[in-house]
Amino acid sequence: MTRRRAVVAIGGNSLISDPARQSVQDQYEAAAETNRHIAALITADWDVALVHGNGPQVGFILRRSELARHELHEVPLDVCVADSQGAIGYLLQASLANELARRGVTRSVVTVVTQVEVSRDDPAFASPTKPIGSFMQADEARRRAAEEGWVVASDANRGWRRVVASPYPRRIVEIDAIRSLLDGGFVVVSAGGGGIPVAPDAAGGPALRGVPAVIDKDLAAALLARELGADLLVISTGVEKVALHFGTPEQVWLDEVTFDEAKSYLADGTHFAPGSMAPKIEAVLDFLAGGGERAIITNPHNLSRALAGETGTRFRR
Repeated sequence: MTRRRAVVAIGGNSLISDPARQSVQDQYEAAAETNRHIAALITADWDVALVHGNGPQVGFILRRSELARHELHEVPLDVCVADSQGAIGYLLQASLANELARRGVTRSVVTVVTQVEVSRDDPAFASPTKPIGSFMQADEARRRAAEEGWVVASDANRGWRRVVASPYPRRIVEIDAIRSLLDGGFVVVSAGGGGIPVAPDAAGGPALRGVPAVIDKDLAAALLARELGADLLVISTGVEKVALHFGTPEQVWLDEVTFDEAKSYLADGTHFAPGSMAPKIEAVLDFLAGGGERAIITNPHNLSRALAGETGTRFRR
């Protein structure tokens, strides 16, 4: 049987399902639950590349770094993303390998520390909006902005935080390695947290350098799916289906959606929250516009039913 190829993006809810359960063991157990559904996809003759979010975990790494700065150097943001790729990749590959072994499937799972190229001219760098790290008092925020060149902003009246750019992903640097691993029968965890953001050296030449930014993981997953020529993009989230007018009396759940319909809903600007569902719809549109045939947005435990056309929001060109 010919194997099909899927890229599956799993969100923070797949790793931290409860604010009261954030320990490493809690995250392993949450990953194991999600991986039971990923394993079902693999056993149904799909080759799978996993992409994961890392928002809370990068925040933890930054906080540890800030607390220890009186004794140790602070960790740059691009290295924090790399740290999270290794740690979360380990949790995912270990729990998925265990689940596959339980099912009698002899396939190896590997994690690729992945760089994703962005443009230094991306407009996002001129208007940073993504809050990261700990809350600060206004005087500390001003001091760090002056001393370290940070952009800071008040965050929902809870304090001040550093904000960074979220540029559009342009290229998966390790795409050849990821493709070769998939071709070799491996399940691959890659582009974690949207990838380590890198850009060409400002001085010119071929060198890439890490930049202080974060990349949306769903947009990175769509890019990975396009570059791999994937048959399917799955974006796992906290709801079973996408809705119009979510949380209002006019709420309507979406089942089958065409490219043009999704594009129209996104352009309307009232249906999908900018920091929540909107990037997921944008990622689906990117994938379909780049040649992808179909995409699904659903929660992890409905993945198999969504593939069977029974639930989830299913997108097509």
